[in-house]
Amino acid sequence: MKTLQINTTQNVNINFELANVGQRLAAFIIDNVIKFAYIYMMISFFKFSVFNEAVGGDYWSLRAIDVLVLLPLTFYSLYLEILMNGQTIGKKLLKIRVINIDGFKPSAVDFTMRWFLRIVDFNLFILVFVYLSSLNLMNNVGLIYAVLLLGKFVGFVSILLTKNNQRIGDIPANTIIVSLRDKTMFSHTILENISEDYVPTYPNVIKLSDNDARIIKETFKVAASTNNHKTLLKLKIKIEDVTGIKAKENSAKDFIDTILKDYNYYTQNM
Repeated sequence: MKTLQINTTQNVNINFELANVGQRLAAFIIDNVIKFAYIYMMISFFKFSVFNEAVGGDYWSLRAIDVLVLLPLTFYSLYLEILMNGQTIGKKLLKIRVINIDGFKPSAVDFTMRWFLRIVDFNLFILVFVYLSSLNLMNNVGLIYAVLLLGKFVGFVSILLTKNNQRIGDIPANTIIVSLRDKTMFSHTILENISEDYVPTYPNVIKLSDNDARIIKETFKVAASTNNHKTLLKLKIKIEDVTGIKAKENSAKDFIDTILKDYNYYTQNM
């Protein structure tokens, strides 16, 4: 199993276990089963003949309806990875997640870049097909299937050959996919394990940046492990000063722990 070592700002080395091609393929298959299920549901439970009658069989109107129906599939992975903190349903079931290569949560721009480049990773055959068609080379059925298979597996070949198991879309987005099975690897990052029914306490925590949250967590972990109450109190006062929050907890340790959980809650659900 490949690992990636990240050195934090406090010189703590973290070993991330990279998701392997099998895990990513399984997540990919699950996500595509969900997409096909959606298409089947739309065809089975909605009478498209009704739409045909409503628009009078107009070609462009029918194509517009097709686009609207397929829109959720087009943006499936982009929306879910942004809303579910780097996971789709398939990734969540396989316990893998997209993170920044420096240990941060990827930005919306990072997620968008890796999503957009899926056209190269998994749909390259479309581009090749268009090119070969322009040369009148697509009359050969075998060639069509070869191009199709090649295009679908470009991303997986890239995962196998790159150092950090990155597909082409991951490289410019500066992202990796890690396994969540080893929970200790997140102990020094801004990521926290919070329950689905978690109720946040401090909305103003969103005034913090990802870098702020990481520094707070690293300092908190060190101070808490050594029972350094002076440092915890200073950290508490600094957080209150930056965010305008007034602590409800009696101890600085409980307050900072809540701040970190709240930060993760809001950044995962905004």
